[in-house]
Amino acid sequence: MSLPEPLRRRLGSFSRTVFTDSQRTGPPYPGDSADNEVVSSLPLQMSLYFNVYFFPFWWLSIVVMLHLKYPYLSDYYKFILVTIMILTSLIEVIRLYLGYMGNLQEKVPELAGFWLLTLLLQLPTILFLLFNEGLKIQALERAVNSIFAVFLIFQVIAAFVTLKRMVNKLATHFRLNEFDQLEEQPVPGFYSLGKEEGAVSVAAGDPSARDHTLRA
Repeated sequence: MSLPEPLRRRLGSFSRTVFTDSQRTGPPYPGDSADNEVVSSLPLQMSLYFNVYFFPFWWLSIVVMLHLKYPYLSDYYKFILVTIMILTSLIEVIRLYLGYMGNLQEKVPELAGFWLLTLLLQLPTILFLLFNEGLKIQALERAVNSIFAVFLIFQVIAAFVTLKRMVNKLATHFRLNEFDQLEEQPVPGFYSLGKEEGAVSVAAGDPSARDHTLRA
């Protein structure tokens, strides 16, 4: 299972625009190879691993608290909380899947999608649940939402750093491939032009050579 190709292209273009380091023109050290450099983030992967086990506990805690305080909420907040629970659950499954795929397999579009979902959707939602006192926040809710917010903030930072490394690796690999193709495929007519210039220079310095060149 992978992202649709049009979405992958858009996320790839977004990543190249946002995360490319324009000051970097090649590997940081002469002996480095863009093919052998590992850019997956171990801290990010560890946070995703613990996030997978934490999310069911978070979901169960929020559902229990919602059930207990549901009669005391206004209709407006009842609708908001139910909608948030449904959307957050769906987004979290997609978000964690994209994070695993993007980080472990070094896929830039998937990791960019994970970063955008975390920054633009999941983190604002959890902060809303954490700080909106109109929701009649209970102690358990505040505790689990605080832990979830820490996970999300760390993952936003770690994914941003990892994306920059991945995009710069791809840019370096692309430049090296272009350089190798130029070496393997010289410019047409370059050597023949050099031979003609050499013949003209020899003929100009030696009259007999000039006559021989003219006869040839």
